[in-house]
Order: sequence, then C-alpha cells, then structure tokens
Amino acid sequence: MSVTWIDDWLGAPRFKRYVEACGGDAVRALELYEWNAQLGQALMRDIGHFEIALRNAYDVAVSHRWRGNDHWLLDPESPAVAPIWRIKKDRMGLKRGVDVNYPNRRTVDRAIHRCGGVRATPGKVIAELSLGFWSHLTSASHEKSLWVPYLHPAFPPGTNRPNVDKTISDITAVRNRIAHHEPIFDRGAVPRQEPGRLHAELMRTLTQLAPAAGDHVARTTAVPSVLSRRP
Repeated sequence: MSVTWIDDWLGAPRFKRYVEACGGDAVRALELYEWNAQLGQALMRDIGHFEIALRNAYDVAVSHRWRGNDHWLLDPESPAVAPIWRIKKDRMGLKRGVDVNYPNRRTVDRAIHRCGGVRATPGKVIAELSLGFWSHLTSASHEKSLWVPYLHPAFPPGTNRPNVDKTISDITAVRNRIAHHEPIFDRGAVPRQEPGRLHAELMRTLTQLAPAAGDHVARTTAVPSVLSRRP
C-alpha cells in the first residue's frame, strides 16, 4: 500500500511513529492512528467531566473557608494568587528569590480580563481557567497555603496531596497531548500516563470529589470499550 497520501495528510514524521509501532505495516499503522484518535475522544469526554467536577469542588471547599472581602479568585490576598517566594538557582547557578505563584496569578489576571475586568463574576472566571491552573493548586508550594487550610476537605479524610497532584498532573499532560493530536497509545513509557491506568486513576479521583458524578461517568464512559478494541 502506498503511504504517500497518508504522509501528505498527517506528515511523514507523525505517521512514522505509528508505522514503527506496527513493524512497518502502513495499513495496521493507519488502523492504530484511527484507534488512537477514538481513544483520545473517549478520554477527552471523561476528562472534561472530571475537570468540571474538580473546579467546582475546589471552589466549594475554598469558598466555605475563605474569609476575604471578595471571592477567593478575585481577592488579591488569596493564596491562589498571592506571591509565594522560594530560593532557586537560575540558569547561571545563582540563587535567587522566585515567586513560584506568578504563573497562577498571571493566569487568573488574564481570565479576569477576558471576563470583563472589574465586571468579571466568579462563575465566569472559574469557567475560563484551564485544567492546568487547577492542577497547580495541589503542588508542593501550595501545601501550607491552600491544601491544608482550604482544599483537603474536597477529598476523603487522609487523602495524600502528592498522590492527588501526580494524578491531576498526569491527566493534564495526557489531555494536552490529545488536544494537540499527539499519540497516547505509547504512554506505557510513562506508566502513570498509560491510558488504562490513567483512566482508572481519573475515575478514582472523580469518585472522591463527586461520588454521584463518578457513578454516572462509570456507567456511560466509552473508554473501556475503546481500549478493548486496540488493533
């Protein structure tokens, strides 16, 4: 089978990864490419449901305990945007103070701007923020400022923050690969991001955050069916 049209369509470097995985068989490689796309679509549906549950659970948890004058995302004193200084080495090996919360603050500021600036409502800002933002809230730098006083009640008692952080970070990484049409069939090289294992962790975490939503997604997900049809 000539693969010229496939190379023209997908780009030879992109298709090469599938061809190599199929021992040089272009027909099987195209089947694998289509299956990879189907798996990505199925995962994106469940990741989308997970993302909405995550941001709403976090908003409820923080809002219930936040005592600021404005909503916790709009208040300049909020730990989600306030500076967090750490000593790190720069590219030249010099130790310098770094505000590790700057990326989050910039993300929130941009979301507020897109939602009307001073007229922005909390609901619109929450919906505007990406999964990447929400995943940063469980990082080690937010252990004392966000996890302990605000976020941990969103999960069952005894939930380990580093485990939650790893799971959400992996979900975000795979989501970004899917969004950029990158392969996910070969994530076995990063075990936590192997599609079957990732989906199991997603479902476990979703059920912790929102048990009824977890049950709904478990009943309606297409991921196990797609996984079983891998060519």
